[in-house]
Amino acid sequence: MRNRTVLISGASVAGPALAHWLGRYGFRPTVVEIAPGLRPGGNAVDFRGENHLTVLERMGVLGPLRAIQTGGTAMRFVDAQGRRLMELPADFAGGDLEVLRGELSRVLYEHSRDATEYIFGDSVTALTDTADGVRVTFASGAARTFDLVVGADGVHSQVRRLAFGPEADFVRHLGYYVATWSVAGHSRAGRDSLLHNAPGLMASVGGDHRDPHRALAFVMFASPPLDYDRHDLDAQRAIVHERFAGLGWEVPRLLDALPDATDLYFDAICRVDLPAWSRGRVALVGDAAAGATLGGMGTGTAVLGAYILAGELARAKGDHTVAYPRYEALLSGLARRCQKSGDGAGKFLAPRRAWTARARNALLNRRWAMDMTLRIARNRTESIALPDYRQVGGDLDATGPSGR
Repeated sequence: MRNRTVLISGASVAGPALAHWLGRYGFRPTVVEIAPGLRPGGNAVDFRGENHLTVLERMGVLGPLRAIQTGGTAMRFVDAQGRRLMELPADFAGGDLEVLRGELSRVLYEHSRDATEYIFGDSVTALTDTADGVRVTFASGAARTFDLVVGADGVHSQVRRLAFGPEADFVRHLGYYVATWSVAGHSRAGRDSLLHNAPGLMASVGGDHRDPHRALAFVMFASPPLDYDRHDLDAQRAIVHERFAGLGWEVPRLLDALPDATDLYFDAICRVDLPAWSRGRVALVGDAAAGATLGGMGTGTAVLGAYILAGELARAKGDHTVAYPRYEALLSGLARRCQKSGDGAGKFLAPRRAWTARARNALLNRRWAMDMTLRIARNRTESIALPDYRQVGGDLDATGPSGR
């Protein structure tokens, strides 16, 4: 086996999933995460289709994830008086299995930590790719050399910036911004989400799956690219407040909770496109390679990508010059098809014109249209034949979720 030491940047989903597989194949993975520990909370994420569930089953995490699944969340669009206009069923957003992102990260961490070195509270600041390895400098001042480096650090990947070039070259703004935060003392009957539209705006409130006395706010607005500091939460709060001030329905209550929210997430809806997912000894996986902020089935693609990248490295006995191109050839078509689902997420959830929202509601109130939409989403995840790496990993479970 060549190139056994692998540094992975990012401990959200793709990073721990990749570490799990690499550890099982005899590599020595190290995961570095800028946060001081696993990131708790987060919105629900989903898996859908046989390929997603088969990989989770082979990892040994499908059972633990089913035990903590949310059961899905229906999305009910309402007018300013709370009257129902249209409803998306729980499997529209929740797929076959929906879990909270923080819980998913915890399960993946627990199933990878025995064979993985985890470093929290640090990050990569410099990479030097050489013939013998990658010299890595960390924010802490430490310096180490690894055989391979993989960026699993999201849409705003630091590894991608260091190895491939500035973010502006690869990340395309799709015309919308989103924000989420917790709302204490706001009880919701059930866990479904209520959504309200105004032209170019969407505000939503849903039950917190962990605490019946808390709710989750989710807002979206149309906008050209904004100039703001991604690390300045007060500036982001000000942007959200300015965009939604004056909107009725439940929005005033949601905005009242914004100043005290410690879990605010704010970002553009964007898409990552690169001509290649690897350069030298450095590769990208998950959102760092083919991210779509919302609606692009990125979590499932990240888990598939981790499985295929590790499997191809094992099949090639660590030869990255063989494994990296093969990994990209197998997955890139599916990833780009899934990204297309995210291209229209903003226009779907927050149409810029009132008549567009009315047309959306009228169409999806028809059962055949809803069924077709769900079928299209499932077909995208099934558009590749899942590779079988059991010959290179003797301890892999031979069955998928259906016993095949």
